[in-house]
This record gives sequence, structure tokens and C-alpha cells, in this order.
Amino acid sequence: MEKELILQVNDVCSTYKMTGLAGRKRSVGVLDHVSFEIRAGQVFGLVGESGSGKSTLAKCILGMADYTGEITHYSKRPQMVFQDPYSSLNPSMTIERFLEEPLLIYGKYNKEERRERILKTIEEVGLSEEILSYKPSQLSGGMRQRVAIGAALITRPKFLILDEPVSALDVTIQAQILQLLADLRRDLDLSYLFISHDLNIVYQLCDYVLVMKSGQVVEQGPVQRLFDSPQHPYTKQLLESSNI
Repeated sequence: MEKELILQVNDVCSTYKMTGLAGRKRSVGVLDHVSFEIRAGQVFGLVGESGSGKSTLAKCILGMADYTGEITHYSKRPQMVFQDPYSSLNPSMTIERFLEEPLLIYGKYNKEERRERILKTIEEVGLSEEILSYKPSQLSGGMRQRVAIGAALITRPKFLILDEPVSALDVTIQAQILQLLADLRRDLDLSYLFISHDLNIVYQLCDYVLVMKSGQVVEQGPVQRLFDSPQHPYTKQLLESSNI
């Protein structure tokens, strides 16, 4: 039986204003009639070169960019994990204060409940309680990304957008973070939109993949089928350049 929907994107277009010669403004298309859906428990890969519209699509889903078409959320709005864990953490805050911030904004927990949730989340992402008094500059890149994942999870969403979450990390740490994401998906019944340019990582982690080029969906399908038998020339080109 097909699992319930988490997200439905239907015929989404997005443009931005560009100033040309003589100060004239014109609209430039970024997304061109993009449609797909994500179901519960799915890891949905989004691939394409820089400038293909991946980040703009993520912003539209998060309500951070204007668009036409329809985006329907069937769970709590997703949280985001960014590429660079250092820039996504407030350097002046301790890790405990950073993790507490979403709970304070949420406003449904007393101090004791917030502390309990923070300790549980730190454990889930494989960190020790002692780092709660540290600031981001005192942590390694892998530890900072674990904190960023914890901050995304602390209000218990069922859907995360992961924007190149391991590309700033070395290969060994990448493998550890990917394993953590796989474990969290299983243990917390999460769904992911996983944005990446690295098709090897997409193949390891994702169930389904969508390929974008110049703001358009050129191909989408189950990861095994798409990697074994790509139909679009652009998909074939990406796979060949990745040595898969």
C-alpha cells in the first residue's frame, strides 16, 4: 500500500527580476512547471548542476521565495539543514542555547522540558552532553553538522530538507553523517528532500531521484531504475561524469 503524502508540488514556476542595460528590469525564469510528490519515509534526491534551480525550489517549499503553482504540505513545514554547518550556527551562542532557541519560539515547553528535549536530541545525533556548554568554534565540522541536524529535529518535524549537507566535510566524516541520517530516518520515521550534486551519495542514500536542468524536471524515478537505465541525455551525462 502506498504511504501517505508528505509534500506535493504541482506546476511550480518561479522568476526573479534582473536589471539589464539602461536599468531596464526583466523577469528571468528559475523554475519552469516543476511537479513531484514526496511520501512518508522516502528519501527523495534532487540533483542537477549549479544554477539548475535546486536551491530556489527548496526556498519555495520553505515559503522563502515567491512562486506560482501549488505546494501542499501534509505535515508540519519542513526544517532545513544547510551545506555549511559553521555559517548556520550562531557563533555567539552556546550549543545548548542554540538548540533551545527553536523550543522557545515554539513556546510549548517549560525550562525542564526544554532541557530534557535538548539532552535527548544530542543523544540522537551522537554527541555528548559536555558539548552543550561549547560554542560552534570549539567543535569540528562533523560535530557542527550534527548540531545543525539536531536543531532541525528538535521540534520533531517529519520532513527535512537537506541542502548539500555533507559537501563541506571530508570523506570519512561524510560517511558518518550519511549513516546518521539513515539511522534517524529509520528511528524517527523521517522523510528527506536531499539536494546534492554528488550522484554517488544520492545512490547510497536515496530511494527516488529527480533530475533538474535549467529550472525544468528532465527525468525522475526510483533511484535504481534511473541509475541503471537513464532516459534523458542530460541524466546520462551526469552519470558519465560521476563515473557511475
